[in-house]
Amino acid sequence: VQLQASGGGLVQPGGSLRLSCAASGSIFSINYMGWYRQAPGKERELVARITSSSSTNYADSVKGRFTISRDNAKDTVSLQMNSLKSDDTAVYYCNADITATGRARFTAWGQGTQVTVSS
Repeated sequence: VQLQASGGGLVQPGGSLRLSCAASGSIFSINYMGWYRQAPGKERELVARITSSSSTNYADSVKGRFTISRDNAKDTVSLQMNSLKSDDTAVYYCNADITATGRARFTAWGQGTQVTVSS
């Protein structure tokens, strides 16, 4: 099982980016999917999370600006980021709570994608 993230890049303050992440492999089910980020010199922090029933939660710093969504049929999760600020600059990681076809349950992480907000 692996997670493949895409969509990072360089954007000006106030701009938008959309991150996507696809899970693949021997997946039986996915409970939650989410995005974390880690800025230089800081700990990794939760940005947003969405359950299989589409219940969401967000970090206070991104509420009203970021929207997380998922496609259960395709095992994908996306993060729409609007009104980006320099403080949003970080490496963004997708993760998922996965039950594999052999019923082993574990947390998978994507490889990380760089988001840089700068003029």
